[in-house]
Formats: sequence, C-alpha cells, structure tokens
Amino acid sequence: MPGETLSGGPFATYPGGKGANQAVAASRLGAPTAMVGRVGVDGFGQMLRIAAEVDGVNIDHVVDTPGLSTGVALITVEDGGQNTIVIAAGANAALTSEDVEDAAALIASARVLLLQLEVPLPVVTRAAAIARAAGAIVILNPAPAATSRLSADLLTNVDYLVPNESEAVAFLEEPSGAPPKILARALSVVTGVPNVIITLGEFGAVMFGVAGSLYHPAFRVSAVDSTAAGDAFVGGFAVALSEGLSPEEALRWGCAAGALAATRPGAQSSLPRRDEVLALLQGSGLRSRESGTPKRASET
Repeated sequence: MPGETLSGGPFATYPGGKGANQAVAASRLGAPTAMVGRVGVDGFGQMLRIAAEVDGVNIDHVVDTPGLSTGVALITVEDGGQNTIVIAAGANAALTSEDVEDAAALIASARVLLLQLEVPLPVVTRAAAIARAAGAIVILNPAPAATSRLSADLLTNVDYLVPNESEAVAFLEEPSGAPPKILARALSVVTGVPNVIITLGEFGAVMFGVAGSLYHPAFRVSAVDSTAAGDAFVGGFAVALSEGLSPEEALRWGCAAGALAATRPGAQSSLPRRDEVLALLQGSGLRSRESGTPKRASET
C-alpha cells in the first residue's frame, strides 16, 4: 500500500535481464549464441559482460552507454518461489535501430532470433525484419507486457509468440480465468502470429499453432525461485528448434529448462546446462492441472 514499509529476507545481486538471461540459457544448452544490447559504464555493466563471456555468449554488439545506468530489476521472492519484479530500463532504453543495423550480418546469420520488450519496440521490429528476410525463426517473448498493442509491422515477422498467462490476458484485455488453450488460440487470431505458446509456471505450457493444439505439463521439481524460469523456457525452446526438433519436442525442452531454473535462486545463476535438461527429459515426473501425462491441448 502507499506509504507502507515491509521487512524482507536476505538480499543478493545476480546477473540478469531478459535478453541476457535468454542468451546465457541458450549458450549453456549448447547453441552458439550472440547478444545485441547496451549496458551502462558501471559495475553492473561490467558484471553482465563478464557473466556473458564466461558462459560463451558473443558480446561484440553489447555497447557501453556513458551517462546511463545498466538496466536493473528489483525482485521480491516469496516462500514457494513466486516473485514480483520492478524494472529500471537504464541503458536498455537507449538501444537504437542503428545498433541493430550494425549487427545486421550477425542477425542474418542466425537460425533463431530471440526478442524481448526490455528494449524499444522500433529496435525489436527492425531486428525481426532482418531475421525474417534471412530465413531465421523469430521468437518474441512479449515481456514486460506491452502497454500498447504490438504493431503489425513487428507481428508479421514473428513465428512464435511466447507470453506467460498474465501477459496473454493483458494483451487480449480479457478477464483472467479463461482456459489457457483458448487464450493461445485467441492470441494467434488477434495477432496473426502462426504459433502462440503460453507458459503456465508450475503447470507447464500450452501451444496453439501449425503443429496443432498442444499441452505439456510441468516437470515435478521443488521450486525455490521462479526468477528467470520463463527465460530458461524460451532459451530451451529456441535451442531445440535450432537443432531441428519438432515444436512438440521443443516445448518439452522449454518446460524442462524452466523447471530446472525454478529449483535455484537468482537469474542467470539458476539457468540449467544441457546435461541437466537431457537428464530431466529422460526420466522425471510431470505436474499438470489435470493429469500426469502430456496430451493434446484439445483433449484436456
């Protein structure tokens, strides 16, 4: 409430940011990965650069931005792992279309382009156009939730739209409580994006698209902190697609990566490695809203 002060628990600082998290997630899962972005000339920016390089991410197109802070996220985590987040964009908001043009050859060489909304929409739109023209798969994680509807210029170049449930509800301006498979279908119709995936946290994910209507339950894990679990999901999904796996198999990869990330505190510190995801895919239980086995969403 306004004016209220609350006492919290322990404090910790971790490398994070949606774009950086997804880049590190993909790299840890075995994909050659590069990032385009901006950081401030400060300690946080240096931390992010070192963390990305340690995990093998190409940061040749991460630009220092004098006069602005590195973007930060202030996160509270409750018992059980659920979180709330407030973002200060900092240098993220200074990323320009010129920065994207400088990285055009890099973007055009990619099999998959991952996009988020912590940088300006014109930048995201231009990057998507370059990737689409080169034949890359374009995945948009529309988070933080856009305050206005995304432009047709952007959406026409997106192959997979991946919001969480609250972001999907906000975009459609629908009351909460609608079945996720209905939200996914509606979001595909409204946006024109052929494939929509809605992540459901502890209940897995649902997909509506060219592969049909699919649902994958969550893997059974003991959640500690859901921070970056969505980024792990997107990273895992993207890596699987880049390796030629089907959308259904990629959905399993995403769910496995997201589940593992929820078992550890922090952002990039929680992101799993390839051997961990493969081990979970080979033999762990599942957690569903309705059952313990994967099934077509149309059957749930």
